[in-house]
Formats: sequence, structure tokens, C-alpha cells
Amino acid sequence: MTLANLFLGTDSSWLNLAILIGRLFIGICFVVHGLGKLGVVGSGNMKGFESWLASLNVPAPALQARLAMTFELAGGSMIGLGLFMRLGCLMCVATMAVAALIGHKGGGYLITNNPPGNEYTINLAAVCVMLFLLGPGVYSLDALLF
Repeated sequence: MTLANLFLGTDSSWLNLAILIGRLFIGICFVVHGLGKLGVVGSGNMKGFESWLASLNVPAPALQARLAMTFELAGGSMIGLGLFMRLGCLMCVATMAVAALIGHKGGGYLITNNPPGNEYTINLAAVCVMLFLLGPGVYSLDALLF
């Protein structure tokens, strides 16, 4: 491999490895967030999430909380495994769009703002859009099964 190829080239095996790495990290991130809503990891729980949504005047906060948790768990798993990955990406983008428009409304961009901004939700959604456009790659259950 030449120095020019290292910095300027795009090799398909590297591209597929990059997709795998991106899928695994983003998929795990969404699954962990879903598990947090169940109280499995972190200090959160479903009741607290429901209460927070109710305080934001979100209609049907119990249903919305469960939908967010389901989309994070299912979508994150689908992305990480590369199984129906594009559907998983859409589920996670939808969840992040709602989080950006409702949960982080009025916070600007930076997550460190008070209230917290949309930085995290926008970047997670952007990575999901990128993965959606790239596809699951060869190191995926989609490639193996279909």
C-alpha cells in the first residue's frame, strides 16, 4: 500500500470494516439507551422517562416512552447485527428526530447547554442516515442471509 492510497484511497475491504465498526458502536449505543429506560443500566427507569415526557406535555407519555424504548432496543439490535439494518436505521432516526424536536427543544445545538441541546441526537441520527445510505456491508446478517 502506498502512502497516497493510505490517505486518499478507498478499499472495499476497509469500507466494509468501517461499516461494521460503525454499526456495532451505534447499535450498542441505542441498545444501552433502551436498556436504560428499562432500568437495566444507568440510573433511569421507565417511570422516570414517562414522567419526564408528561412534564413536556407529550401526548400519551406511557405509550411514547415504550415506543422510544422499543425503537432503541429493536433498531439498535438490527443495526448492530446488520439484520434488516436499514429499517433499524429508520427506527433510530425517527426516535432521534422526536428527541430533538421535543426532548431537547430550545436547547440549541450543544449538549452542554442548559437545557441540553440537540448535538447528541443530531449526530446519532446523522450516523444512522450515513449507515442507511452505505448499507449493511458484507460483515452483516443481511449479507449472509440475503
